[in-house]
Amino acid sequence: MASWVTRDGHFLMLDGKPVYVNGWNSYWLMVQASDASTRPRVDKILCDGAALGLTVCRTWAFNDDTYQALQMSPGKYDEKVFQGLDYAIYQAQCNGVRLLLSFVNNWKDYGGKTKYVEWARAAGECCASDDDFFRNSKCRQWYKDHVKAVLTRVNTITKVEYRNDPNIFGWELMNEPQCGSDKSGETLRTWIGEMAMHVKSLDNKHLLTVGVEGYYSSNSSGCCSSNPNSYCGTIGTDFIRDHQLPGIDFATVHAYPDQWLSSQDVDDKLKFFDSWVRAHIEDAEKILHMPVLFTEFGLSDKKAGFCEDKRDEFYSIVYDQVYQSAQRQGAAAGALQWQLLPPAMMDWNDGHGFDPACGSSICNLIAQQSARLNSMCNNPVFDSNMGFPSGQGNYGNNTSSPKRHTISNMLKKGLNHIFK
Repeated sequence: MASWVTRDGHFLMLDGKPVYVNGWNSYWLMVQASDASTRPRVDKILCDGAALGLTVCRTWAFNDDTYQALQMSPGKYDEKVFQGLDYAIYQAQCNGVRLLLSFVNNWKDYGGKTKYVEWARAAGECCASDDDFFRNSKCRQWYKDHVKAVLTRVNTITKVEYRNDPNIFGWELMNEPQCGSDKSGETLRTWIGEMAMHVKSLDNKHLLTVGVEGYYSSNSSGCCSSNPNSYCGTIGTDFIRDHQLPGIDFATVHAYPDQWLSSQDVDDKLKFFDSWVRAHIEDAEKILHMPVLFTEFGLSDKKAGFCEDKRDEFYSIVYDQVYQSAQRQGAAAGALQWQLLPPAMMDWNDGHGFDPACGSSICNLIAQQSARLNSMCNNPVFDSNMGFPSGQGNYGNNTSSPKRHTISNMLKKGLNHIFK
C-alpha cells in the first residue's frame, strides 16, 4: 500500500519529508475510460505523463446528466461510467500517478451547478439563478450525497474504497467556484465550510482543497492588486478567506493571462503571470500558512503573438518559482499544467493542450522540472529547522528553449517518480 500524502504547516509531506508536485490536467479520464474503444487513450496519457516524471493528474469525479453521465439524476449513477473512474484510478496507480479528483463544476460543462439547479426546479424548488446551488437545501443535500457516493465507492478493480485509497492525492470541492450574486463572499464561504466538514466527516485521511482560481475580493487581506481586473473582486470569492476555513488543507490558483488580458501583448501577460504567482506564494506563506498548488495554467497557441519560446518562458515562470520556493522552505508545493492530450484527442484541444510524447521543447522543460523537484524530494539535507541545501540550475529569466529531443536521453538515466 502506498503512503499517504499529508500536510504539515505549509508543506505537503510524504514519508516524513516535504514533497513537491509536478503534474497536469486531463479532466476527461473517467468518460474516456468508461468506453472500451476509448480506454486506450487513458492508458496512453497516464503512461506518457509518467514518462515526463509527472506524479499528479487532476481530473473530474463528476458528469451530471450529460453525455456519458456519471450521475444521471440525483443519486442515480451509471455503473459503467463509475467503473471508468475505477479504471482511471487503477491505471494511474500502475503508472505511479495520483489523482486529484473534483466533485462538481461551477460551469455548465459536464452538468455542474447549473444541472443541480435544474433538478431542483424540476422538483418544485424556487431557484432564481445558478448561484442557488449554494443556498438551496435540496442542491446542498444532493451534493453531499454525491460526495458520499464517491468517497464510499468500492473500486471494482482494487476492491478498495476511494476514501481508503492513498493513491488518490486528494479532493476538490468544486472546479472554480464563484457566487457573483453575493459579492460579500458570505454565501460561498458558508457553503465551503459546510461541505469541507461533510467531506472530513467521511474521510479524514485525504487532502482537501476548495478549487478556486485565486482571485482576491476587493477588501481582501491578501494582494488584491494582483487581480487581472476589478471584476474579479466582485464574484463572491477571496483567495484568503476561502482557504481559512476548517478542513481545507491546501490552496489552489489558476492562471490564464491570455484570456484575462486578451488585449495585451504576450510580454505583458508574462509580466502579469510572474507577479500573480509571486503574490500567491507570498500570501500562502505569510497569511494562510498552508501549501499552494497552481492547479491550472496555460498559454494558448490559438492567440495572437504565440510562439513556443514564449510558452517555454511562461512555464518557466511558475516552474522556477516553485523550485525556488522549495529551496527556501516556502509554501509553493507544485504546479499542474492544463492540459495533456493523446494524439487521438487533439480535436479536444482548447489551445492549451499538447501531446506529452511529442518531444518538443515544452516536454523537455516539464521533464527537467520533474527531475529537479524529484532531486529536492529525494536528497534533502535536513537540519533542526527543516533546512534545504541551496540548489543550482534555475531557469531564471532565460527565454531560450531547451534543446529539443533530449527527453529520451534524460529518461535513460532514470527519472525516479516522486510518489513511487
